[in-house]
Amino acid sequence: MQPKLVLIEGLPGFGKTTTAQLVHDILIDMNINTQLFLEGNLDHPADYDGVACFNDYEYQELLLDHAEFSDLLRTHLMKQGNHYFLTYRKLMNDVGATIPKELIDNIFKYDIYELPLAQNRERITEKWEQFAKHSMNGTDTYIFDCCFIQNPVTIGMIKYGATNEEVISYVKQLASIVEQLNPLLLYVDQDDLDHSFRKAVKERPAAWSEGFIEYYTNQGFGLNHGYHGVEGALQVLKARRELEETIYNDLSIAKEKVNNSSYDLDAYKQRLVKILKAHFS
Repeated sequence: MQPKLVLIEGLPGFGKTTTAQLVHDILIDMNINTQLFLEGNLDHPADYDGVACFNDYEYQELLLDHAEFSDLLRTHLMKQGNHYFLTYRKLMNDVGATIPKELIDNIFKYDIYELPLAQNRERITEKWEQFAKHSMNGTDTYIFDCCFIQNPVTIGMIKYGATNEEVISYVKQLASIVEQLNPLLLYVDQDDLDHSFRKAVKERPAAWSEGFIEYYTNQGFGLNHGYHGVEGALQVLKARRELEETIYNDLSIAKEKVNNSSYDLDAYKQRLVKILKAHFS
């Protein structure tokens, strides 16, 4: 069976999004029906971005505290089992500045990637199970940008300082869920992490680099090791790279490493063409 899922992973600044877009274009040229989901897609079928999760008590308390917005909140609410899912980023896009900061802050505390690790893992694995069941009988191949390894590593190691064993177990659980889709993992690598990260910091908006450095050094692994600033974020990235190398080696799904150090787009695309033809022939 041809892969029904292509997973694109790698460190920040290594070219994951570029790779995902190239893979999409190549598969289209090969007459394969594809759906591309980049990082931050609010309609991602196997992940949550801009979604808060409440139990019944937490949701009723939110409505009580912000009664004047209760009807508006309900328009962006989904109930599944014993949980309420609020697509608050879509809500913000729809109504913008009319939502007070206090309400957004109260919602954000329950963002799925702000939940304790065990709760996050439970919600995320449920979502992946729903996706796998839905897509199994379809004809499309899905391309996911950095939600398979990156997200468990980020919330597990970076945010909460979880053990390597916990993070590896999380990723392996996701792999087992999508095993029926014959997934292909493309791990984007580069030779010089230091150069790639500094290049990303220089080229991307200051808000990105400031937020990234704060996230990587002010909690979890970075905080536990006393890291600060750009140099501290680099140390965390080096540790993340080692963990992701272990994860990559432990996974039993089809996988390929693709080196993007040269930034030669044509040569890189030809390398991807060769890999994809081998797996989709």
